Amino acid sequence: MAPSLGKAIGHILGRINTQRCACGSVKSTLRFISLPADAAPLAAATRLFSGHTNHSIEPSQQLFNRGAAQLLLASEAQPNGSAETRRSWFGSVALLGLLSSYAIQYGGNAAWAEEQEYAERREEEGASYGTFSEALHRKLVEIVGEDNVETDLEERKTRGKPWNTYHVLKGFPDAVVFPQSTEEVSQIVKACAAEKVPLVPFGGGTSLEGHTMTPHKGVSLDFSKMKGIKQLNTRDMDVIVEPGIGWVELNEYLKPLGFFFPLDPGPGASIGGMCATRCSGSLAVRYGTMRDNVISMKAVLANGDVVKTSARSRKSAAGYDLTRLIIGSEGTLAVITEVTLRLQRIPEATAVAMCTFPTIKDAADASIAAMHSGIQVSRVEMLDEVMMRGINEATGRTLPEKPTLMFEFVGSQASVIEQAQRVEKLSKGCRGSDFVYTQDADEKEELWRVRKEAFWSTFTLRPGAEAMVTDVCVPLSKLADSIAETKVELEASSLVCPILSHAGDGNYHVIILFDPADPREVAEANQLAKDMVHRAIAAEGSCTGEHGIGLGKMKFLEEELGPEAIATMGKIKKALDPDNILNPGKIIPSQFCH
Repeated sequence: MAPSLGKAIGHILGRINTQRCACGSVKSTLRFISLPADAAPLAAATRLFSGHTNHSIEPSQQLFNRGAAQLLLASEAQPNGSAETRRSWFGSVALLGLLSSYAIQYGGNAAWAEEQEYAERREEEGASYGTFSEALHRKLVEIVGEDNVETDLEERKTRGKPWNTYHVLKGFPDAVVFPQSTEEVSQIVKACAAEKVPLVPFGGGTSLEGHTMTPHKGVSLDFSKMKGIKQLNTRDMDVIVEPGIGWVELNEYLKPLGFFFPLDPGPGASIGGMCATRCSGSLAVRYGTMRDNVISMKAVLANGDVVKTSARSRKSAAGYDLTRLIIGSEGTLAVITEVTLRLQRIPEATAVAMCTFPTIKDAADASIAAMHSGIQVSRVEMLDEVMMRGINEATGRTLPEKPTLMFEFVGSQASVIEQAQRVEKLSKGCRGSDFVYTQDADEKEELWRVRKEAFWSTFTLRPGAEAMVTDVCVPLSKLADSIAETKVELEASSLVCPILSHAGDGNYHVIILFDPADPREVAEANQLAKDMVHRAIAAEGSCTGEHGIGLGKMKFLEEELGPEAIATMGKIKKALDPDNILNPGKIIPSQFCH
């Protein structure tokens, strides 16, 4: 272990009183990291920790936010796009986020007291779940081995409240279990079902709406040891994978073979989690969402039965569409253990373009015009002037601080140039200016890095703040008005609220920066998020385009779909999971599930 890293961990562990907790902290942190200790971003992260000379560690989110921009800049010291860059960057973020969360969360025995308080409250509420008994613990060890059943508090707490969610802690799992096969998952589910102990699947832990939180305790089923690529069929352009593999890892494997998987959510997302939340990303405008790119799955039902949802053929009209039923079910109907994915050929040529506008409505109008034109756009991303200011402050760039559209075009060498030129004309018709485009590999990487840096750059706009990240999606024809109305409300707010949008399909995000210790700011942030959702639903849109429901958006689902739809979902849930043990308390209220 490098001296700086050792100093960092040692400093954080100075807050922990027991040897067991210390061992758990190191173990649960290093589980996420496999990179050289002297990698550039890691050095930046450890400098943040090493700068402290006493045990008064600043709150976790503040420390994390303060280092994000430094990590981004440091990561550029290595060759763009290399696997080492990605490992270093992801490892650094994991290290910084996890260790900084320990700094505030594990002072003395406070965490144990917090857990006890929750247990008492749960008992008062009359929760109808079984307890995690010693007999169940022994059974799980028998199934997966002692090394794959974790009960240390630190390991459990990172599942109870992942570092990237603003949702309030609602309880820790009793254990974290690491299966390594579909058969083991089936046996685990059967063992928990016999005791009516809840199970919550855990993939990359990057979801934003509390999907992996454990309000009813139970078992967190961690798929980090099921990351295999089981079968690649190049002639059929599909691949069969285990749920724990990340989309970035998969694409690293596929790239030398000329293929890629076209969904690109947050870089730490796993394929299983992407299926569970029905996610998408910036490429969805061309390639569709997760439901369009999954051919078949294996999944374990609440009684332990293993089901195959479809054949591997590209088309099937055989029976109910179980694949689409389970995709987006957030682990509430079944536990995904294998996924067959559609692949795409890496395009012959790409071009990237950028253009600025006087208002965000003008930018939205231009994105709609581009989509109506029939141009084969693969990405249309929109960033408002607040976001552009954050990028400049975080990276030292001098980009115009105006609403900005970014496009990507794919095809032949000649066609991508022609597409870019057509979009330039359309943009000028919507008062666009400063239009630039390029096919040069280095210049494309430089332009696209602006978008990649956007989220973490926002924290430089308000150091120490926490981020409430929310998304909605509206019909494309309603995007300009919806986003313009939202912008008016955000500008009137006292909070800093940058906007990001996958503008080609009507999906936009707001990052609300607030002080979680200030009740007024918490209330204002929640109100802004609610107003944004109500506005989208009123425009015949959705309360979430790609983040999913989880805990955070459950209160809006009936408004969007109506009580009959919620009742129907409850009937499906009860039929497949009569004891409501699979990720209880997510998507629909528990009263519909009993």
